[in-house]
Parts: sequence; structure tokens; C-alpha cells
Amino acid sequence: MEHFVVSARKYRPQTFKDVVGQQAITNTLLNAIENNHLAQALLFTGPRGVGKTTCARILAKMINSDGTEKEDEDFAFNIFELDAASNNGVDQIRELTDQVRIPPQVGKYKVYIIDEVHMLSQAAFNAFLKTLEEPPKHCIFILATTEKHKIIPTILSRCQIFDFKRITVKDAKEYLKYIAKEQGVTAEDDALHIIAQKADGAMRDALSIFDRVVSFTGKNLTRQAVTENLNVLDYETYFTSTDYILENNIPSLLVQFNSILAKGFDGHHYIAGLASHFRDLLVCKNSETIELLEVGEETKEKYLIQSQKTSQSFLLQGIEMANECDLKYKTSKNQRLLVELCLMQLASITYDGEKKNSKNFIIPASYFIKKGIKPVPVAVPEIQNKKTDKPIQDTSSNATTQIAQTSGNIKKEVLKPKIETPKISLNSGKKATSGLSLKSIRAKKEHQIKQMEVVVDEENLPTDSFTNEEFMSLWNTFVKQLEEKGQFNLASILSIDTPKVKGTTIYLEFPNATNKVEVERQQYDLMVFLKKSLNNYDLHLSIDVNEEMEKKYAYTSRDKYEKLLEKNPAIETLRKTFDLDI
Repeated sequence: MEHFVVSARKYRPQTFKDVVGQQAITNTLLNAIENNHLAQALLFTGPRGVGKTTCARILAKMINSDGTEKEDEDFAFNIFELDAASNNGVDQIRELTDQVRIPPQVGKYKVYIIDEVHMLSQAAFNAFLKTLEEPPKHCIFILATTEKHKIIPTILSRCQIFDFKRITVKDAKEYLKYIAKEQGVTAEDDALHIIAQKADGAMRDALSIFDRVVSFTGKNLTRQAVTENLNVLDYETYFTSTDYILENNIPSLLVQFNSILAKGFDGHHYIAGLASHFRDLLVCKNSETIELLEVGEETKEKYLIQSQKTSQSFLLQGIEMANECDLKYKTSKNQRLLVELCLMQLASITYDGEKKNSKNFIIPASYFIKKGIKPVPVAVPEIQNKKTDKPIQDTSSNATTQIAQTSGNIKKEVLKPKIETPKISLNSGKKATSGLSLKSIRAKKEHQIKQMEVVVDEENLPTDSFTNEEFMSLWNTFVKQLEEKGQFNLASILSIDTPKVKGTTIYLEFPNATNKVEVERQQYDLMVFLKKSLNNYDLHLSIDVNEEMEKKYAYTSRDKYEKLLEKNPAIETLRKTFDLDI
């Protein structure tokens, strides 16, 4: 059995031209080598599998090349690779600094490639600082890491930093197409695109997935085989779901979701993919944003066709609903129901309902004629017109009418307008609420307050005079009644400030707005009690908020002690005698 070499190793780039998706960095390094402008310490940082270590090896080989060496020369004696994940101690760094002094036997430079440099310990970083800042002329350090934020700033300041970017789906797909051609594999464009998307910007991951799928399908790589092997939901699933949603076909939509779950897919993955599908459809609505659609040419045509069936408002509302379901998914106890409810809401966005389409449900009159059913005559009374003394016939109805006759003469009836007494409706046009609900209690309070604002005949209401003592006596009586009823909260609020009466206005002052709101909500009973008891219906309440009052109630231990000391100076003698703390 022949030894198999994975594509990630077999097709590892040997020159900067072969590196995928990092043109800016490779051009910078090439120019630095040509112009002899290369720094003594370089830091390559970026996501996994984007070419950091590969570029470090290519750079190490290029700076030692002078054109006279063999093609297969790799300068193994000049390139030292150190894995900082397993050699992260200070002793390993000291050994490295001792080796740095020795010049290379072949070539010009000794290159030290330290991979996963963020794994070094604090002591190892400190031991490495001086050597990294002032290395020998024949030595170059190349540090590689996926987590730059874990490297101490003193190391970062001594390095020339190169940030590697994620490889785009387009670049990854083109490189996979080249690999497939090299291996003699026939691959569909959509199949390679799905692999590139699954890799999430890492070329090494893309090649690993490619090898796995080729082992599954052989030399013919199809979209269906890729989606089956990678266990991903392909575009057709979301195209079908969107068609069901636009057709308001809730049963088929729920059956499709059930089949998706039966295949082992997660509901969270499905609803997140549906939101992304709506986003792609929205992108297709405008020719300027269509380039943001990262799919194959065949799939792009399907997106363009389906985007014409949808409106922008529908897509925006659909994205919002799907995104809200995505956010609630992890915290939901019934996750399947959450997704099903979201799908039903999505399918109801464009549903008109029976009221809007009621014309389709009206039974025409011809139906009754065919069935032999005669319309029932309706007697329409005539209204006597006082000016012309002629009957007025009601012609507003289109139904068949017949005027009731008595002995061949038309019976004339004068309809008198029915006078109804007005009724006060608490919630006109709304559903009746329970007497125990918070909504009904709040509405009752608001209604009571509105009753006090009704304009009445002021001449018939008494406005007797009263003294401040009489007022305060009744005020205290009302507070006691509240305490007897168990309304301690309102009683304590009314006891915060002593009311002041000027004319017919009762002035109250509270330390915060909460107290004011609570009294205003329940002022009806208070004002009715005072008006009836004092026989003065001109009384009204004025409440202000004074935040300075709160300071009166926030005493420190020192404040309390000084207050007591003012009342009884002997407390100071007591404190000193027993050596007490405040």
C-alpha cells in the first residue's frame, strides 16, 4: 500500500507566488529581501491555516539563496523550528540564546521560527527580550501565533508585525479547483464552493475537507455528495423553505423542518441558515450589492429568480424574526417549538386573512336562485317628512324589499328617534378586563381621577371655610384609616411631609417622584374624604418633588451621635468613661 500524503502537505507552497490570499504580505517580504530591508524580528499573526508557518519557511529559504545552490536545497542546517507550546520554559529559551551566537556553516543567515509563541511563559518572554532586540547580524527571528493579544507588549514592540487575513471563499475555491485538476478529480463548482465556505477562511482546513470528500465520492465530486458527507444544509433546502413561506404553506413547512431534524441537523443551525438565506436574497435586490453574494454562478441565478418573488419589506421582517429566534434559541426550554413558531410567523407575513379576502367567501344571490330558495321580503317602514308631508323610502339596501300593505293601502309609519341615555364606558372599543387584573385596577384609578376633573355647576357646591387645626385633624384621621385597612405604604408616604394649606390648595412635598406618583394614583379617596368632611369642594392637591429632602433621612453614625449630643451633653461623658466607639 502506497503511503498517502495529505493535500495540505503535498501542495504546500514552495514560493511566495504559490501562497493563496496573502498577496500584500508576500509582496512586502519580496521587496524587503530585494532592497535588503528585512527586520531582525518578524511576527506573523492571524487565523489558523492561512500560511504563517509556510511563509516563514519560504522566507528562511529565500534569504539564504544566492542562485548557486541546488533546487532541492532546503538549508535544513540554517533553519530552526521551535514549538513554543511544548518548549515554553525559560531553560529552552536560554539554550536558544546560546545557539544564536554560533554563525551558520552554510548560507548567510540562521533563521529561528518559533511557532505558537504566545504559549511561552512570562519568565521565558523576559529571558528572550534582550536577544530579540539585539540579535547577531547572522540571525533572524520569525515568530508565529494565532493569538497576538497574549503576547506581552515588550515583545510586540521589538517585532515587525504582519497580520495574515482569512482566505476568501473565492480564493479558496479557485485553489481547490487547481488541486482537483492536479489530482484528476471532476468537481462541480457548487461543491467546491461549499467546501470553501465550510473551511471558514482556513486553506489547510479546506484541503483536509477536500481529501475527506474525495475519499467518500471518488473522482466525481458533486454538490449533493458534499452536503451529505459534510452534514450541511445545502441551498436547495432554504430555497424550498422560502417557497413554502411565500405560499403561506405552513403544513409543508413544518413537515420539511421535521425531516431536517430527522436527518440529525440542529434547529439552531437551520434557523441561522434561513436568516443568512434571506440576507442573500436581500443582497440580490440591488445590482450594486449583488457582488456580496458569495455563491457559485448556478446558485446565483436561483437567488436572482427567487429574489424577484420577494419584497424588501418581507425580507427585512423575515431577517428580524429569524435573528430573534436565533438569539432566543439557547435560552429556550422548548427549542423545537420556538423554531416552529418562528416558521409559522414567517409564513403569515404575506397572508391576507379572511377579512381582506372576504369577497372570495361571499355567497352570491345566484346560488340561492339555483337552489330554489326565494329571498324573504323585508318590510321597510316609511319616514314622514314634515316639510313636504311625503314619505321617505329607505333605498340604502340592495336586497329585495317589499312594503307591507294593509287593505291595498300603503301603511305609513313615522319613526321617532330613540333617545338613549349616554353611558360611560371605561374602555370603549376594548375587550372587557377582569376585575382582578392590574390593567383594570389601573383603569379604575384613572377613571376616578377623571371623574374629579368633570366640570360641574360650581354655584351649587358648598365652599365652607375651615381652620388649619380642623384640616390636620381630618388628615391624621385619614392616615389612621389607611393603616387600619392595611394600606401602610400610602399611609407612610402621606406621613413624610406635613401638608400646607393656602386658600383651597393643599401643598405636599416628597423626596422623590415615586412617592408623588403613588399619591396621585390614589388621591381620589383622599380628596373625597377631605371635601365631604370640610364641606368645601374647591379643594385641590399640588404635589412637588424636592430631592433635598432625602438628605434629611440619610444620617451617618456621627450625625446621629451629634444630634443626641445636642439633646443631652452627658452622652459625651458616658462615651469617654466607658471608652465607647461611635
